[in-house]
Amino acid sequence: MSDSAARPDTPRDRLLPSLAAEDFGPEFRVVARGGVRRGIRLERAFWVSLKQMAESRKCTIGMLVEEIAESHPDQGNLTSAIRVACMRGLAEESMELRKLASIRTITAILVACPSPAFALSSSKKILTFNAPFQQLVRRQLPNAPGDDGRQDLKLALDLNVIDVFARLDANGETPVTTGFVIGAGERRYRGQLSAVRAPVTEPELLMAFVFNG
Repeated sequence: MSDSAARPDTPRDRLLPSLAAEDFGPEFRVVARGGVRRGIRLERAFWVSLKQMAESRKCTIGMLVEEIAESHPDQGNLTSAIRVACMRGLAEESMELRKLASIRTITAILVACPSPAFALSSSKKILTFNAPFQQLVRRQLPNAPGDDGRQDLKLALDLNVIDVFARLDANGETPVTTGFVIGAGERRYRGQLSAVRAPVTEPELLMAFVFNG
């Protein structure tokens, strides 16, 4: 396979985020803390990372640099220590976000909801649901095959799933209301739900909350 054939064609297919030329350019800044002034030269990307870390920890960049310097008194190269600290900070933050952005977290949210609710993929496949939704299915579709509330269950929304995501994007994630129909065999049930984007990035999921079931 040639290099051109292996190269991603679209931003969505990229393995890594795009790098801008200004991210590589070194910037010299003087960081002061407790009467100590340090002249530091770092690539702009690391200054951005330090700023984000400081904001999330409600401190200053100077406080972070001082802590890094005190933690690595024998390293000599403070800029290398700062780079490592930035990378480790981002890695730890990414790990915490991955724990939050998981199907387990979505399931926990749905379980905590007292009304019927479920998670829906872009292909309209129900991935997980709560007990009230299961009870709704059993009550409205008593002869539905299976006993898990979703086997052979067909779902249709009045709005296309892609349109729901588009409205969420356009309206600042304001919940989208739409009608829906679930069916199994010859039986059908029509209701309404409120849909929000699930806290995951891949794949995109909707969390749907039935409010007249």
